[in-house]
This record gives sequence, structure tokens and C-alpha cells, in this order.
Amino acid sequence: MTLQSYSAGIAEIDELGPWFHNLHLPDGTQTAPNHPLGDFPLFKWRELAPHLPSDLGGWTALDIGCNAGFYSFELARRGAHVVGIDADEHYLRQARWARGQFDLDVEFRRLTVYELARTDERFDLVLFMGVLYHLRYPLLALDAVAGCVDRLLVLQTLTLEDPVEVEAPEDISLDDRALLEQPGWPRTAFVEHRVAGDATNWWVPNRASVRAMARSAGLDVFAEPLDETFLCRPGGLPAEVAAELRHAAGD
Repeated sequence: MTLQSYSAGIAEIDELGPWFHNLHLPDGTQTAPNHPLGDFPLFKWRELAPHLPSDLGGWTALDIGCNAGFYSFELARRGAHVVGIDADEHYLRQARWARGQFDLDVEFRRLTVYELARTDERFDLVLFMGVLYHLRYPLLALDAVAGCVDRLLVLQTLTLEDPVEVEAPEDISLDDRALLEQPGWPRTAFVEHRVAGDATNWWVPNRASVRAMARSAGLDVFAEPLDETFLCRPGGLPAEVAAELRHAAGD
């Protein structure tokens, strides 16, 4: 590679910035080498990767909130046919440009997670990472996601530090509402303003709440290999949930 072509690559990276994903490009450049979180999301992927099939040949995969496409590219390298979706065209421009650098077959679409409720498309593997707490309607989104996964869902979200989990009774009387305040009860804190300066951080659930929401969407949480990360198998949306989801989606 010539110094001129290297400089041209740096110029393109700068023009497409700012970047949230630090992509390591084939020419040796990086898109966000001074990322405040470190080499993100590579260090996250290295933790998660051993818990996913190493050979995804024949699998379809959906990367929700794909940003600049880091996880989409990693799944494609394992052989999956990948669709990455994001609501932000800025990140999609980055992802489509990076796709050309890597020469990988990944489809990127501008789509919100809620719009998944209006599609019959299904995927073997779904990554739903770092998105749930940014949504005003998290359970609606989780229902939509659960309805499109066939084999495996990776759900990762910011959580409260509450490692206990209480087994909730089938019913609670109005006089027993104090049960809802005990440690380990499924709860989700509402953020009216900001977390870490980000106005899109709306909710912070505890671990019990994530698991309970997953169950309510017909998902089986079968492993928690990493902090704040839940591996789920689909069990099918409960009929009453599916009906309500169709109404919410405008069908």
C-alpha cells in the first residue's frame, strides 16, 4: 500500500465520522482507534464469540442496531447470511462503506426494531445487543424480536446491580404491593433525562426484569455467559401477546 492510498483511506474515515465502532480495516487503519471504551466492540466480541457456533454456514442472522456493522461482519465471516438494521442513516453509510473494504456479503437496511412486528421474515440467529435500554417501548420491541427468531437470540442490555432474583407468585393482592419493593423483584428504572449524557437511555432493568420480560415474550433464557448478556431460545409468542403485537403494529 502506498502512503497516498493510506492517506486517502484516513480521509474517507474522517469524512464518515464520528464512529462508534472501531473497525480494523484490511489496510491496517482503524475507524475509532481512540475510542473512550477501548477497542470497542472487538473486546466485547472476543468475550461473546466462544458462546456462538463457530460455523454459521446455512444460518440467517439479524443484527439489530448494527451501527457500523462490526458484529454483522463477524457473523458473515462465520458463514451466515446477515442482515443488519439500524434507524440511523449515518451509521448505515459507515456500514455500507466498510462492507466494500471487507468484501463481505452483508445486507444493510434502514429499519427500526418495531418494524420487525410487520414482517414475516425469520432468522436463525438474532443479535439484540445494546439496544433495549435505548427504546421508549422496550417490551413491544422484545415481542417483535422474539417473533422473528428461530434458533438463538443474544440479548444484551444495561442493567441495575441487583443480582438476586425473586420467584414471583401467580397473583398479588392489592394489600401485598410491598412485595414489589423487595430486592430481586423484576423492576425497570425509568430514566426521565439522561444516563452518561445520552438522552436515548430510557430504561435500566435489573437482571430479574430482563429474564421476566424474556419469558413474557415466549423466550427461554438458557445461559448468561457474560455480564448483562442473555442467550435465549424461542418458544413462540403466547397467542394473546401475538394478537396484541399485531394490533400495536397496525395490522
